[in-house]
Amino acid sequence: MTETPPQPSTYDPAGEVVELCRDLIRIDTSNYGSTDEGPGERKAAEHVAALLDEVGIEPRLFESEHGRTSVVAQWGGSSGDGLLLHGHLDVVPAAAEDWQVDPFSGEIQDGYLWGRGAVDMKDFDATLLSVVRARQRAGAVPSRPITLCFTADEEAGGHLGAQVLVEQHADELAHCTDAVGEVGGFSATVRGRRIYLIEAAEKGMAWMRLTARGRAGHGSMINADNAVTSLSAAVARIGAHEWPVRLTPAMQTLLASVGELAGTEATPENAEALVSEFGGAARMMGAVIRNTCNPTMLGAGYKVNVIPTEATAHVDGRFLPGFDDEFFATIAALVGDDVSIDYVSNQPAWETPYDGDLVDAMTRSILAEDEEAIVAPYLMSGGTDAKHFRKLGMRSYGFAPLRLPADLDFTALFHGVDERVPVDALEFGARVFDRFLDEV
Repeated sequence: MTETPPQPSTYDPAGEVVELCRDLIRIDTSNYGSTDEGPGERKAAEHVAALLDEVGIEPRLFESEHGRTSVVAQWGGSSGDGLLLHGHLDVVPAAAEDWQVDPFSGEIQDGYLWGRGAVDMKDFDATLLSVVRARQRAGAVPSRPITLCFTADEEAGGHLGAQVLVEQHADELAHCTDAVGEVGGFSATVRGRRIYLIEAAEKGMAWMRLTARGRAGHGSMINADNAVTSLSAAVARIGAHEWPVRLTPAMQTLLASVGELAGTEATPENAEALVSEFGGAARMMGAVIRNTCNPTMLGAGYKVNVIPTEATAHVDGRFLPGFDDEFFATIAALVGDDVSIDYVSNQPAWETPYDGDLVDAMTRSILAEDEEAIVAPYLMSGGTDAKHFRKLGMRSYGFAPLRLPADLDFTALFHGVDERVPVDALEFGARVFDRFLDEV
């Protein structure tokens, strides 16, 4: 609870959220996955640090490599265990020619704020900053210790951001027992009801480099030891494999809520039918009731009439909490003995029990702004910095609240073209998160 509960008219938690988000979008922090490409996060980190410093919150900047900068600030009181609120500053690249607007313009059109990072995740960065700055100015500081963290490099696995903080600056985070970050708290409409999805679990991430080696030779001759052939066969087997449905605790709870709306009991047999109730979001929800593995890159050869010695492929594997052994055993069988596997990034799956005071606070804060809502946990198909912060023993959730239109294909906007967020959803999120901080 806050030390001095503020009156509702004292401050406006959503007052700055749109402009703060626009300003962050206009700072290009594209992450190409290599330290020598892209602008880095330094400019955005300095901007965030200045916003915190302006209201009397002292920020610290941590730069792992040139330009790859994260911001950490301590806020709040001293009553109880610490709470980490984290977001990342980097975004995936955007090809301007594919967009209706300049992806780094932060334009507002038809009630939406457009730009790379509008949903992943400069919207939540702006929400945190808007709420924290408003509360700090009003003296409505939570009694619980709060650590604010804005990281670099999340879009490439967090190795130059959250991982560095955990491994080299753990003293900044050691007091935190709970963490709240991105990709949760947004609404999906099922049979006319808004369900707000709280991230309580993430699939593990296995980014793999497959390598096949063979005998080089002339392209016109018979060659039974062709690296391209071996690799292609392995990639085809992976791409065609049908993974079985597996329901984790978070998805059992979510699908039970959907089943209640649909008038049926949720089972593994009807899980896919219940997932389809989410419409466009089913592309993500369908990926969290099974392991997945998608080939994404191929490379081989340098001339059409030369059989190369080596061929490579990259695949993006994601495995469910509790089903990692099944995943890796299946991949090994699909790849076979002639292709080696190296891991570009291998991070564990996780699941936090959906219970306790933090879950209650998230639920109440949403219902206070949308009383007809349903609030339920879900398993996220991608990965976040929570994978790193959990190494310090934190219970983790994704809670970046947004009330979204029923006809918006929201999940398609993550890393997609014409990324955008409704302006009123941003303002809603700031109000909800402000209520949440009253209860933590």
